[in-house]
Order: sequence, then structure tokens, then C-alpha cells
Amino acid sequence: MRQQFKKTVLQLAEEDDRLVLLFGDISVFLFNDFSQKYPERLLNIGICENTLISMAAGMSATGYRPVVHTITPFVTERSYEQVKLDLCYNRFGCTIVTVGGSFDYAWDGATHHCYTDLELMRMLPGMEVMQPGSKKEFDILFRACYKNGSPSYIRIAADGHGLDLPCEFGKGIIVQETKGAEVTVITSGPILGNVAEACSGLPVNILYFPTIKPLDVSLLRKFDDTDLIVVHDAFGLFEAITAAGGVKAAYHGLPDEFCCYYGALDDIRREIGLDPAGIRNAVLEYSGCSEAPARRAGPHKIVKVN
Repeated sequence: MRQQFKKTVLQLAEEDDRLVLLFGDISVFLFNDFSQKYPERLLNIGICENTLISMAAGMSATGYRPVVHTITPFVTERSYEQVKLDLCYNRFGCTIVTVGGSFDYAWDGATHHCYTDLELMRMLPGMEVMQPGSKKEFDILFRACYKNGSPSYIRIAADGHGLDLPCEFGKGIIVQETKGAEVTVITSGPILGNVAEACSGLPVNILYFPTIKPLDVSLLRKFDDTDLIVVHDAFGLFEAITAAGGVKAAYHGLPDEFCCYYGALDDIRREIGLDPAGIRNAVLEYSGCSEAPARRAGPHKIVKVN
């Protein structure tokens, strides 16, 4: 998805000389083509995330369309006050594009894990929040938001869900609709791939929201006569859905504890029940189905860190 980020901004920069990139010392070499073509429009500010946001606000105030890019926890959790006051309070347009959300940097431990970003950004007045699950979705969402004058947050991922879905800013997607289904599974981002696999053959609906704010409440309402379960590897989607008013949902996702395990992304998901087998078992339990629990496939590679 980061490759698509590079491709999209290169194309847009050709027609929009107000688009500027502010980087926090990551992806700089990936964007060599951009910096060679537009050397004055890619600034590597270094590991100074608060400064990144404040500079972006100042540039927005003077008519530029800044795009901030760095690792997720460092520009959301660490720089929350700057995003809140410099961008949102002043209603300055800026697009924050992050990598490393949830457990994409699983091997780097809690300092690089970030599962609060979507909810933190969602709570800020005026902030748009997106979690694309494919390169196509990123391209569509970025193009829709980068110059609309609002602060926007887009989390890109190390993996994708592998599905070719229609995508429109602010709209949810029906991935699977089953006649007579009593349960609707709701998700966002790349974890949709695991959800779709987990729900294969089950009599459930699947809704997908690449835009978390503004939430497509009208789509949600069409399924509010079913039992809702949110399956997500972050905080933010569940909170957005239950804040919609009169909507009740269950949540299968993150435990209330730090991840003290070492492994890759799939290993962490397996450990906390967000692999296809774990998700299927959760949906079956929630729906009261008597099907035997799905067997976990493959060796268990997680190593507990004391």
C-alpha cells in the first residue's frame, strides 16, 4: 500500500503544485523519484513528529496542501495535542498518512504497536478517518480527501484483504448479504480478508467500512434488525458504530492487555484470535451455532516474553 501512496502522490503532484510532503524520517528513499522531480516539495523533518504537525498547519494556513507521513504511534499518540489544536481547532486541511498501525510492526514491541489511532483521531472534531484495506481503496480515498480543506487521517497497512471492492469516501460496502441472516459481521481495513475467510459458508452478513468517520449510518441502519458483531484489530470502528445512536453491537478484537509476544503480524493475530479460525469461532459462539470450532492451521510460532 505504501507503493500506491508513492504512485498516487506522484500523479497528483504533476497537476497540483500546492501538494507538499512532510516526512518523519521514513519512506524517504521510497520517494526518491518524487524528491528528484520536486525537491522543494518533499521535506524530511526527521524524528520530530510534533513539529511535523505544526509545520503542516502553518503550510495549510498559507495555501499549501500538506501530507504528513510517519509511523502511526509517533504522530497520533505522541502528537495528539498538536493534531487537536494546530490542525483540528484551526480547521486546517492536512492529510496524515501513517504506517505501522496495530501490529504491522509486531516484532518491534509495544513502542511500535498502535491500535488506538483510529479512535483518537475519530474523537477530534472535524477529523476524517479512513482505514483502506487495499491499494485501490487508498488511491480512491486519498484523492477524495487530500484537497477538501479538512484534516484527514489515513492508516495504510503492510498487508491487504485481497478483495476487489467498490469504494467511495464516506460509504460502507456490503461484502456478503445472506437472506434471513440473524447476524451481521462488521469490519474495516485489511482484517476483512480474515473475516471473509472465517465467515465462508456461514449464514451471516458482512459489512465493510473503509471510512470510519464520517460513518455510513444509512447502511448500518439497513441491518440494525440483526445482531451486530464488530471484528476489528483496532479501536475506533466499534466505538463509531455504537455511537451512531440506538445501535448495539458486540466486539471481537483486542484484549485489554499489552501484546507481550514476539512474532510476525499473522502470529500476533493468531494469538489474540483474529486469524480466520479465531474469528470463525467467535462468530459461531456469538450466533449460537453448534458447529464444532474450526481447527487452527499451522504451527504456533508465538514466543512469550517474560
